[in-house]
Amino acid sequence: MPPTTDAATVRVPGTTANLGSGFDTLGLALTIYNRVTVTRSADGVRILSPIAEAARADATGMLAEAARAFFNRSKSTPFGFEISITGDVPLARGLGSSVTARLGCVAALNQLVGEPLSRGDLLDLVTGLEGHPDNAAPAVYGGFTASGVVEGSVRCVRFPVAQGLKFVTLIPAFEISTPEARRLVPMQFSKRDTVHSLNRTALITAAFAAGDYGALRGCFDDCLHQPYREALLPQLSAVLRAGEAAGAIGGWLSGSGSTIIAITLGDVDPVAEAMQQELPESAVVILTPDNSGLKVL
Repeated sequence: MPPTTDAATVRVPGTTANLGSGFDTLGLALTIYNRVTVTRSADGVRILSPIAEAARADATGMLAEAARAFFNRSKSTPFGFEISITGDVPLARGLGSSVTARLGCVAALNQLVGEPLSRGDLLDLVTGLEGHPDNAAPAVYGGFTASGVVEGSVRCVRFPVAQGLKFVTLIPAFEISTPEARRLVPMQFSKRDTVHSLNRTALITAAFAAGDYGALRGCFDDCLHQPYREALLPQLSAVLRAGEAAGAIGGWLSGSGSTIIAITLGDVDPVAEAMQQELPESAVVILTPDNSGLKVL
């Protein structure tokens, strides 16, 4: 397909994944965003964003890989480009920063060559790059999503989330490496823990589908990944208990961390203050659901 434009900009929401026991499956889009602009250039991939030099090579490699996957999937002629990524989604904090970069890159490239790929195609592509769809699905579609790879492609079921639900988002000053966090999760689980995780994932999904957020209370007591990842974030349980005692419905480790999120339909201030007292070296942001997902600007 011939080129249609020389520059394209998209906005991608940050996301929170797992939501307790929904490991690599459940996700939700939040009102925190990165903006990605891709502009044609002579050759190669050049990052214009103010990324630290130590991270620039890794980011360039990640985006070059995403571009190769896009050109292969879309059967478009490859070309060089400059990419700018700006916004508020912090790196390595469990809020989907890698998805905002990968999805933003391929979605903007898709615009540049006349949109040969659908949103479903973009989701499949980014899931292949990420390894799982829990962050990619809500970033594409917005809202609450349950997603998985079925017969070679991503199947995603999405539900809108009421704006009255508030997400008290505690963002520590330190990063957590996703590969390191994943290595801590065991390869095998007991029957008891497996059944518990299935039960909680089903209840959480049903509550979001019905919009019955009160039914979420008590359902985030995960035993699949959070207890093991607490080695990297020893304050996790104390922060979650403090948030619930202050009025939160419940909370979870966002992705692999380090961000911790609690949800409430009531006053956010007591919840935020209680959580931050347990982890003072952190910032608190109050977010709401994003029900739009990927947006072309």
